[in-house]
Amino acid sequence: MWEGRAQGVRRDVTALAGAGLDVAELHAAAIALVDRVVPCELTCWASMDPDSGAISSMTSGANRIPLQYEPMLASCEYTPGEPHTFTELARRGDTVARLEDKRSTRLNEVWRPLGLNHELRALFWADDTCWGAAGIVRTTEFSEREMEFMASVAPALGAATRVAARTAARRTGTPAIVVVAKDGSVRSSTAEAAYWREELEQVAKGRFAVMLRAAAAGARAGTFKARVRDAHGGWILLEASELLSDQSHDERDSEAAVTISRASGAELTTLLLKAYGVTAREQDICHEVLAGQSTAEIAARLTISPYTVQDHLKSVFAKFGVRSRAELVAKLS
Repeated sequence: MWEGRAQGVRRDVTALAGAGLDVAELHAAAIALVDRVVPCELTCWASMDPDSGAISSMTSGANRIPLQYEPMLASCEYTPGEPHTFTELARRGDTVARLEDKRSTRLNEVWRPLGLNHELRALFWADDTCWGAAGIVRTTEFSEREMEFMASVAPALGAATRVAARTAARRTGTPAIVVVAKDGSVRSSTAEAAYWREELEQVAKGRFAVMLRAAAAGARAGTFKARVRDAHGGWILLEASELLSDQSHDERDSEAAVTISRASGAELTTLLLKAYGVTAREQDICHEVLAGQSTAEIAARLTISPYTVQDHLKSVFAKFGVRSRAELVAKLS
């Protein structure tokens, strides 16, 4: 019975993938499908940047978490030591996991105050890349059968999320710089920050502050770079680096400079290549093609034979549904 249900959901998700939906529309429809088999009180699904693992967009089920808990829940996803964050699960290569760690802040300070004691998380993988994830919360425990069901449908959800990512639109916007304190508060910003605040707030209330905190936290580990979706299907690029006071170099005084801009063609090309399942070596060849290199030049630069270059190109052409370099360049430009 369970496998039959999983097969039906996989079939329906595959149909959704071919309907030209964006990520939010896809996830909203898939949430309804999954809820018939794994019911819950609250659920929230994310699309994730395939390079950084940062959350790009969030889609809730029929019931939304109360607003006062949203900042805490968002902060938990980027708090070191918090068990089973989407990023941690992706780094480990997990597909499903139940939250049972009593040290969890989101369990103790978000779910339990709402009367919810059990959380199941599933990651959506496609060709070894994590494209999204789901958090499902309810009062009763999740069974092994339900875990198996989510593991069975997760690859179809990963493939569908990857397809939805290809529909990204490109929009304009002047870059902004925001200086963020360690606690996530804004110290200063350029005037253009107001534009990006409005863009991100259209996705979800509080989204601008959440992403600034995430960028600042990521910068403390070195540098941070992530692409996130806007409310219109386009992509926004966030980059952050840590700033330290020349006087004290005290970590408590650390600030991060966050740059917000529209994702460039090059940034989107990398995303597009991943979305079409292009391998690392094929990506190298695509970048060379975009640079105008001939087959012989590509072979010399990558230390492979011209025949190997041609074989890789045939594979790329098939994945993009094109028949020439010119058509491939047009697809990626």
